[in-house]
This record gives sequence, C-alpha cells and structure tokens, in this order.
Amino acid sequence: MGVTTHPMQPRWYTVQRVRKETHDTFSLTLAAPDATPSPAFAAGQFNMLYVFGVGEVPISVSGDPTHPQPLVHTARVVGTVTKAMRAIKRGDSLGVRGPFGSHWPVEHCAGKDVVLIAGGIGVAPLRPVLYQLLAQRRHYGHITLLYGTRTPQDILFQRQLQAWGARYNLTVAMTVDRATDAWRGQVGVVTKLIPHATFDPPNTVAMICGPEVMMRFTIMALHNRGLADAHIFVSMERNMQCAVGFCGHCQFGPTFVCKDGPVFRYDRIKDWFGVREI
Repeated sequence: MGVTTHPMQPRWYTVQRVRKETHDTFSLTLAAPDATPSPAFAAGQFNMLYVFGVGEVPISVSGDPTHPQPLVHTARVVGTVTKAMRAIKRGDSLGVRGPFGSHWPVEHCAGKDVVLIAGGIGVAPLRPVLYQLLAQRRHYGHITLLYGTRTPQDILFQRQLQAWGARYNLTVAMTVDRATDAWRGQVGVVTKLIPHATFDPPNTVAMICGPEVMMRFTIMALHNRGLADAHIFVSMERNMQCAVGFCGHCQFGPTFVCKDGPVFRYDRIKDWFGVREI
C-alpha cells in the first residue's frame, strides 16, 4: 500500500465534492485523473495535498479503505494551505502525493475488543478503522468509540456514527467541553468516558488520535483500566513536510513521523512521548 509514482510527484485529482462539516472543518471527495484507480491505502495513512501556488499539507485519509475510490480527506482550517483548500470548488484540481506512513493495527484486532478514542478532528483518521471493522463486524468483540469535542457543533460525522451504532452494535459515547441548552450528553474531557467503557483490558486494542495532551491523559486513564502499553496505539501527526524523511522536520526522538509513523505503538515511543523539547 504505497506510492505508485515518484514520491515527490503529485497526481492531479479532480474535486468531486466539498462538504462543510463544521464551521472550520470540511471534507474533500477527490476523483483520480483519467479514471485511473487511486492507490490502495490502509487505515491511518496520510496523503500530501497540494494547492497549486500555495503549498501542501499532510492530511490523513478519512474514507473507506475497503473502497478507496473516490478518495476522501477531512481537514480543519489551521493555516494558509487549508484555508485555500476550503475555498476549492467542485471541478477544481488538487495535487495528491501518497499514501504514506504506517497504519492502525486492524489486522491484529480479530477476536479482540477495540476501543477508539478521539479528540476533535482526531475522529477523521480513525473513521477508516470503523469502516474496516464494521465491514467484518462478526470478527471482533466490543467496538467502542469515545469521542470528545469542544462543543456539540464541533462533532464530526454525527449522523453516520449514530447510524452505525444502531446497525452494527457499535458503542458511541460523546462528550463536550462546553454544552449548549440542547445538549443532553456528557460534559467534560474524553478521559471521563474511559472508566465506564465496556472492554476487557487484557484482550483489548486501543487506538488514540487527538491533541498530544489529550492522548497523554488518555493513556494514563487506560493504564488505570489495566491496558498494557503494547496494546495502545497513537497517531502523531505533526511537523510533516516532505513525507519521505528527507527534510527532518518531523523527527521524533530516533524516528521520523512520516516514515515510521504517524501511527506508533505506545511502548515503542513512550520514553520521549510528551517531552516538549522533542
């Protein structure tokens, strides 16, 4: 599941759809050029998306790895490139390099409970895991998504997650930092959901994606439930610029996030995880 052309050469995709998810988050549906197939990707991998004349950014694929066409990415406006991406219209072109990086360990989850823990837009890189797990639901134990956002208006894919919960025996628990009058769910940080989640720690795989401080406290809460470091996986999407380990911007201890990550098994990075100087 790798790059089919030179890794530094983008392929030009056509924008099929631009979907506004929240006030600052959007999804792009992209069609491969000349009806050629998109490279297969694994859940957790990312592409470099290039806006001509502006620049490129790493964005995880948020679509279905069992049906990689069309290609779907979900992004939040945080800088010049993503601001330009939000202004893209249907029919425009976007450069794509990838897929790159490591992936979530879905292949090791058969017969196990799976708990996915997301903060904010971190649910987007985890959505491909749900597509894959639910496509063969009978092969897994309890599947739980614990999802925290700033406000109810920041919840991504809400209708889809609710539909999956009703159809596939998927437990979805959500919490927000700041509630509105209409919100009837949990209020507080996502770690508050962990003590009440249904999973058997010795037989569970946990996957976490969100801000680093959120992941750090989430790991502590999973430790309190008895989950081993080797069963915890995190996505470290930060400082990636070239995606192939040339520029060195994403060096993380002795590893490179773009080549060795973005998904890491926690016991392999815990010695430098959360160290500010790294």
